[in-house]
Amino acid sequence: MDQELNTPAPEEQFRESESPEITTESENLSEYPDHSSKSLKEITQLFQDLLDRGDQQEMYKYAEGIKASFYKALKREKIAAGFQVVQELAASSGETEEEAESQVSVNPFAELERGFKELYQRYKILRSSFIQNLEKQKEENLKIKSEILEELKELLEKQEDIQQTFPAFRELQNRWKSVGPVPQSRNKDIWETYQYLIERFYDYVKINNELRDLDLKKNLEMKIELCEKAEMLIDEPNIIQAFKKLQKLHEEWRELGPVSKEMREEIWERFKLATSKINKKQQDYFEGQKDEQKQNFEKKRELCEKIEAIIESAKSDRSDWNVMTKDVENLQAEWKGIGFATKKENQRVYDRFRAACDIFYNTKRDHYTQFKGVMHENLEKKIALCEQAEALKDSQDWKRTTDQLINLQKKWKEIGPVARKQSDSIWKRFRAACDEFFEKKSKHFSSVDENYEQNLTKKLEIIQEINEYKLDPKTIENTEALKDFQSRWTEVGFVPLKDKERIQAAYRHALESKFGDIRNPEQENRINRYKKHIKEVQSSGKGDRVIRAEREKLVQRFRQMEADIAVWENNIGFFAKSKNADTLLADIEKKIIMAKEELSQLEEKIKLIDSQNGQI
Repeated sequence: MDQELNTPAPEEQFRESESPEITTESENLSEYPDHSSKSLKEITQLFQDLLDRGDQQEMYKYAEGIKASFYKALKREKIAAGFQVVQELAASSGETEEEAESQVSVNPFAELERGFKELYQRYKILRSSFIQNLEKQKEENLKIKSEILEELKELLEKQEDIQQTFPAFRELQNRWKSVGPVPQSRNKDIWETYQYLIERFYDYVKINNELRDLDLKKNLEMKIELCEKAEMLIDEPNIIQAFKKLQKLHEEWRELGPVSKEMREEIWERFKLATSKINKKQQDYFEGQKDEQKQNFEKKRELCEKIEAIIESAKSDRSDWNVMTKDVENLQAEWKGIGFATKKENQRVYDRFRAACDIFYNTKRDHYTQFKGVMHENLEKKIALCEQAEALKDSQDWKRTTDQLINLQKKWKEIGPVARKQSDSIWKRFRAACDEFFEKKSKHFSSVDENYEQNLTKKLEIIQEINEYKLDPKTIENTEALKDFQSRWTEVGFVPLKDKERIQAAYRHALESKFGDIRNPEQENRINRYKKHIKEVQSSGKGDRVIRAEREKLVQRFRQMEADIAVWENNIGFFAKSKNADTLLADIEKKIIMAKEELSQLEEKIKLIDSQNGQI
């Protein structure tokens, strides 16, 4: 019944027992998490939580990165607190850094650093204990596996019935699988001895063909299952996880026994093909990561150049520090959204960016320190203006003092800002002195209000007359009537300020309604003369260029008059604190009326030029 098994060829034994070449680069390419935004206390608490969880693999993976982040943060915060001179003092005096710190000032970071060192020492003790226990366990595993090998050798030397030998052989295989790893230096030798004895058992022990076929079939089924699992990993989106799972599949493959001779090559090629595809994806992944890291480096380098350009522009006297600060904050936020650069360049480009940020904020601090001095000078100038205004507030030389106060107000506007906490009080002091004078002047001229009310009545009567006037068939009579109305209106003085706009609008509406088609002879003559002037210029060789230049002058004059009117009207609002303040500003009112008349003439000339040249 028993039949001697055929011994596999040496190369077949090698293929059956060896594992495909597996890349292990991924275990060393993971980067530490970025803790650069965390404080010393946050990093210390992070380390404390890591130790409390007690996960040795997690501690081993992150402990050194947390330590590096802590001392970078410590150095950064020491520099920010003014402790960067400690190492320089220590180097120049030959003292230790601790002695130098004690001479500079009390070190506020000593307690935090001491606490972190205690945590790190605790980690080293835990790690050392874990390694010792692990090595001890590996030695124990080596002892157990060596005993199993001896039992296998004894089993091979026995000539017992297969019904007793085969179960014992299976029991030894199961015991071998249940034992953990052995020291790395002995791993290869002991595994090869185990494989050799397994092969000898199948090759030299006389075993029932049915049991052997069953065992080979079972091994084949399990290896097919491993192939299927490996093939499923090809589509795994997380290539790192796929690679780790593949390593476990290879460990299982190595522990399985052989399959039938005719299936050995086929099943092995299938498993090896899946392994090769996963390895290729892993290599492509890391190549892609390298490209991405290069792109990240370029992005970070561009951000460095942008913030360095901002620093350069900060040297300008017209720099807007609020805008620049916002730009720097946006660059910092953009930096956080960019992944790691290449391992070689990541720290260097970070140091460059961090240094640029420090230079910007140091420059900003220096600017505001200097700006405080300028604001103090501005305060002194405004105090001097307050004293001058207070010296004039009791004057009764109304015209001269008014001009002086207006001049002081112009100087006030030319002076730059003062500190916010003093700005309101110094302005109220200056305004109070000006208001006191103008209120006294208003009371002095209060009797003028009665004349303004009378003027209002007269102007309302003139508007009524215009509305009731019946046009004469003769144009000349209507023109004379228009000139008479205009002359009488001009002879009437000012009206109350609150009625000025309303009465003026009613007057213009009455004239437009009644005499809209009738042009003042003087106005008509002025327009005709200007038309003639335009035609003469156009007929010359340089007509277009001269007209364009003249139009530009008219536009500039128009804009200047608009600006002057806005200033005068603003001054009226500035002094209008009492209800009778309008009586004090007759001269400004006259300027505004004359300016608006000139504004109308300028507009008419510009429109005339545009119509002659076909412009809009």
